[in-house]
Amino acid sequence: MKQVRRATRAIVWMLVILAIGFALYALVRNRPQDLPWRPLDLSEPVGMFTGRKLAGLTDDFPKCRQLLDQAGVRYLPLAPVVSGQCGYADGVRLTAGGARTIGFSPREVGTSCPVAAALAVWEWQVVQPAARRHFDSPVARIEHFGSYNCRRLYGRSTGDWSEHAAANALDVAGFVLADGRRVTVVGDWKGTGDRAAFLRDVRDGACGLFSTVLSPDYNTAHRDHLHLDQARRGAMGWRACR
Repeated sequence: MKQVRRATRAIVWMLVILAIGFALYALVRNRPQDLPWRPLDLSEPVGMFTGRKLAGLTDDFPKCRQLLDQAGVRYLPLAPVVSGQCGYADGVRLTAGGARTIGFSPREVGTSCPVAAALAVWEWQVVQPAARRHFDSPVARIEHFGSYNCRRLYGRSTGDWSEHAAANALDVAGFVLADGRRVTVVGDWKGTGDRAAFLRDVRDGACGLFSTVLSPDYNTAHRDHLHLDQARRGAMGWRACR
């Protein structure tokens, strides 16, 4: 029993020291968003735990919608869909206006709420800064291949269901800048200039916000798009970025 009590005290002290360490780091760096216990705010810069907080919204639809409202993101709640093993109960359709400056093509994409929340942060903190850095022009529109699709992984007849089957993923095909230039994954990923660098920057930035990010570097099935999803990855919160 004494050994158990000693081990418990040691763990408690380790947690206390860790918490103090996080607090000091955030204070010194002036980055309160890095504190693991700070409530998620979609308008704040990306912190060390932003991705985990976004993934945690998969179990709290009301909280997710509240965060979208607070951030000024316009959306329409979608009616629940049940279709065999497919469907969703937390869908929203992003609409024009509000705090968002990026449109979608096709228009007004519908996704699960956690994906919509991550897309908002991705736009503000990753996509637009990268576009201005590489092109001196903001992004006006994201081109995509859709979200909800009742299918298994890679369209197979057996095996695990895709996150698309729950509207929990979006496949991004390209970007249209405000000045009319177009950057596509299929056409520009393998380049060496600003277009390729921009695509890699937005891919890398998405890795801190989505549970899974897959690009042409992963396999040929993703040669023409970036797959972004908020899949549950268990207690350890495993994340994939390739």
